[in-house]
Amino acid sequence: MTKWEQIYQSKLVSAQEAAQALKSGDNIFLPIGAGDAPAVLEAMAGRKDELEGVSVHQMLPLRNLTYLQPGMEKHFRSNGWFLSGLNRGLAQQGLADVTPNFFYDSPRLITEYWDVDVVMATVSPMDEHGFFSFGVNVDYISTAAQKAKIVILEVNPSMPRSFGDSFIHVSDATFLVENNIPIPEIPPAPVSQLDRVIGNYIAELVEDGSTIQLGIGGIPQATAQCLLSKRDLGVHTEMITDSIMDLVEAGAANGSKKTMNRGKVVGTFALGTRKLYDFIHNNPAVELYPVSYTNDPAVIGRQHKMVTINAAIEVDLLGQCASESIGHAQFSGTGGQADFSHGAIRSPGGKGFITIPSTTKGGTISRIVATLKPGAVVTTSKNAVDYVVTEYGVAKLRGKTLRQRAEALIAIAHPDFRGQLREEGRKLQIL
Repeated sequence: MTKWEQIYQSKLVSAQEAAQALKSGDNIFLPIGAGDAPAVLEAMAGRKDELEGVSVHQMLPLRNLTYLQPGMEKHFRSNGWFLSGLNRGLAQQGLADVTPNFFYDSPRLITEYWDVDVVMATVSPMDEHGFFSFGVNVDYISTAAQKAKIVILEVNPSMPRSFGDSFIHVSDATFLVENNIPIPEIPPAPVSQLDRVIGNYIAELVEDGSTIQLGIGGIPQATAQCLLSKRDLGVHTEMITDSIMDLVEAGAANGSKKTMNRGKVVGTFALGTRKLYDFIHNNPAVELYPVSYTNDPAVIGRQHKMVTINAAIEVDLLGQCASESIGHAQFSGTGGQADFSHGAIRSPGGKGFITIPSTTKGGTISRIVATLKPGAVVTTSKNAVDYVVTEYGVAKLRGKTLRQRAEALIAIAHPDFRGQLREEGRKLQIL
């Protein structure tokens, strides 16, 4: 038995034993959903009668674990930096917290602003040098692990071993727990005809040799399909998805023209199918870094011809994008949209796209509006918006006057609402 294997065995405990280290009032930090520690979190929930006021900090929870159930908030209160369907309802009822942040800035908030009592994360098995990999989640958790008083690692052979700045040494762990349940998967979203139309508009404006950022959903997937005929694309993104894997495997994305991390697919977390996780495993062409690097607008802006693609809930006639709330109701979070929108406009030859279907609720409500709903959160300010795309076309906003912006946005709104938008624009003295 090697030195590192001896240390491993000395720290190996059951989930229940690890959970005994938790105390009331602790601040617990978990990585983005696919990388949390389900066995220890369930053991924690089993101690609910002994614990109060525990804050669980996480972006995008994906497992429907006991601590997230209604009625548990006295013991374990979710603090969501980006909500999912598992804590959205709790937040909207005031039973969970929401912390505003720029995604790229979250490691600095951890370092300078927040107390970190416990980190829990799933990691890949230890290598011969004593290192685990955070696998599909480097995000902010690698920074939190450096500050935490207690580090609990769930070692799972289902977690891929990723390259980049993704490693943590056995000497830095407080407790190790073994688990072998599957890593959460998200299948590719179905692609509608509307998605394909929007994706094609974007693809027509993406030049060979561009570096791209894609998210998840029908429109990003459709865009990726439309990009399969491109050449020498690079990838610098926050989320690595199946669509990005498809671009690499098709030869469309090889990273040969990237300004930074040439030849590498770079992201801060990955979320998709088992095929994606197997693609990442021990693949030197894929590198994951802390979000303070991947999402830093200054880093993004150094990539030549950086193309960013994000979605909004509403866009008003000034170009303001509400992408995380529906009126006062918090729906998700800022995520990386603002980071990449600011980065794209810094990039030489860069292009930033905000995508939005023209209507919702069966065509009864326009998603291009004169003014945002009262209380709506402006995720991306008008100054950072470059292009807005609907199924009716592309509106280029950057460098345009307020009047020109309004005209361009009305032109890509659903025809049923263009007259009303024009009338409201006149009342607002924009037109």
